[in-house]
Amino acid sequence: MEIKKIAVIGGGTMGNGIAHVFAVKGFEVFLTEMTDELYDRAIKTISSNLDRQVKKQLLSEEEKKNALNRITKIIGVNKIPADVNLVIEAIYENKEAKLSIFKQLENQLNSECIFASNTSSISITELSAVCRADKFIGMHFMNPVPVMKLVEIIRGYSTSDTTYETIKNLTLKLEKEPVEVFDYPGFISNRILMPMINEAIFALMEGVAGKEAIDSVMKLGMAHPMGPLTLADFIGLDVCLAIMNVLYEGYNDPKYRPCPLLKKMVAANKLGRKSGEGFYKY
Repeated sequence: MEIKKIAVIGGGTMGNGIAHVFAVKGFEVFLTEMTDELYDRAIKTISSNLDRQVKKQLLSEEEKKNALNRITKIIGVNKIPADVNLVIEAIYENKEAKLSIFKQLENQLNSECIFASNTSSISITELSAVCRADKFIGMHFMNPVPVMKLVEIIRGYSTSDTTYETIKNLTLKLEKEPVEVFDYPGFISNRILMPMINEAIFALMEGVAGKEAIDSVMKLGMAHPMGPLTLADFIGLDVCLAIMNVLYEGYNDPKYRPCPLLKKMVAANKLGRKSGEGFYKY
């Protein structure tokens, strides 16, 4: 099956980035949001990011215009056209919300359509339980999507080889690097990254060093582009906590216990960049 029409559910940080890269590469994109306001915000972000690429001479003005013209506004999951070839869910990290969407789409979309989730930690096998398990797969893009090359391609227990190969080849068409991963909590990226961030928060809480010192050690000593506390603010502390909870519950291992300081900051709505304050103020 040739994939030409893609529905992206959710126009937030990840969803608008996914819609962006598919539209630039010539695919017809149905960007799906719950309200006009949320959709308009997503399109504004996509347009701004396309402008940045034009300024860097990565795209022409004509290519930007064509990309925006390939994106169709959809308000409500029930309005997604039945003939789309691929649907990528990119909403917030909540298993029940994701399951509800896929359960609804199972009878709404054509039987050949592949279902994918951009989840960063939730089991692909569990998400596929309510729909076409053989045509269900994880496509975990990295943030910011237009810049980062990696896509974790996560195979659920029942994901077919045909589905995997189709999504792998599609990822290559986006000029991204697909990496095959099997379905364990946190996959590879977040199973390694989040415990590092969590340990940095423990070090801060225990007074081992200040936030700037902790970030400097990882930047200057380990050649990381940004320190773990800065990165946590960029990702969102609520997202970090959600992923740590998935790891903790998925493995039943105390090494994945979320740091109490992380839990306290999320409770106080100190979520990082998106709330204006996390470990740093913005």
